[in-house]
Amino acid sequence: MAKLSRNAIIGYPAGIVTGITYGLNPLFAKPLMNNGASTEAILFFRYGIAVVLLGAYLLLKKENFRINLRQAGVLLGLGLLYTASSAFLFEAYKYIASGLATTLVFLFPVMVAIIMVFLKVVPSWPVWLSIAATFAGVMIMTGGTGTEAIDPTGIWFSIASAFVYALFIVIINRSKAISSIPNSLLTFYALSVGTVFFLTRCGLSGAELLTGLNGGMAWANLLGLAILPTIVSTASLAIATRNIGATKASVLGVFEPITAILVGTLVFGEELTPNIIAGILISIVAVSFMIMLTKR
Repeated sequence: MAKLSRNAIIGYPAGIVTGITYGLNPLFAKPLMNNGASTEAILFFRYGIAVVLLGAYLLLKKENFRINLRQAGVLLGLGLLYTASSAFLFEAYKYIASGLATTLVFLFPVMVAIIMVFLKVVPSWPVWLSIAATFAGVMIMTGGTGTEAIDPTGIWFSIASAFVYALFIVIINRSKAISSIPNSLLTFYALSVGTVFFLTRCGLSGAELLTGLNGGMAWANLLGLAILPTIVSTASLAIATRNIGATKASVLGVFEPITAILVGTLVFGEELTPNIIAGILISIVAVSFMIMLTKR
């Protein structure tokens, strides 16, 4: 077993937290959607509440919000990619089961690895093996999410979400322009872009902001969305990517479909089959293998 470096001790737990918290999306989002809230309104309040909370935190810390023009351009791009990932995933929820949708988003580690190869950063063999094993585990999980017909539209939305999320991770890892920006400030600006984007979408689509958002439980779900799958997930992803690299951080995202499937099963009564259990076990073993055999 390789001795873990300081970066690994910070990065691996952060990557696990990223996967678990992002996998909680359906826990908070599905009740809102089932109650008639529009995707645009949910995502606007999710991002808007997150920006207010994170902005207040940064002000209390007396954080310097100043960035240069080059950094602003990169952060705008990151914000649009992260926003698109959320939008595509929520659209997928309309067509296929939440567990399956979030599972398919886990194609992103494969996409990250391929992009990194093009950038001449080739992962080591334990990482490639872990990618292959976790991908196999996810495919097994996907094959065991039920017997109902699967709408291809939901599949394509999930794959699109995976692709833009992969680009988001690679840019955080490789961009020198934003390397000096603290993780919390990076998260704040990325989420600010999402807030403006979804407010604009609400206006263009004519979606009623408050439709389906009745009662304390609806706002509790929005608060949950803002804190866990948004602030915590985005900040911990930046920490993981900067400490252990884009590819390894993305492999740890396997905890995302695992969490989403468990939420779908325990909360929404979606089917849990032996295939899903086997896929989860394979994925956890693969991640453990990667951690034990790599230093960073």
